[in-house]
Amino acid sequence: METMEINQALEELQKLTDDAVIYKATGSLLVKAEKNKVSVELNERKDLLTTRTTVLTKQEERLRGQVKELQTKLQQDLNPVSPST
Repeated sequence: METMEINQALEELQKLTDDAVIYKATGSLLVKAEKNKVSVELNERKDLLTTRTTVLTKQEERLRGQVKELQTKLQQDLNPVSPST
């Protein structure tokens, strides 16, 4: 969701002229900022979020694999041994 907001903000910044007056939120205050600096900050934040998403996706895949292995082992352990004839 934050990535979508950043993308929307970057799109709006591209529409503005370089000398446009821009304010960014700092806590509960709005502070005048330069367009280029705001763009750089937003792009850095976007890159950070992308990296976090990638890391979390890999962790989730690894955990799903581990759960699947444990589930298979548990099912094998719970299956009754068929008697030999």
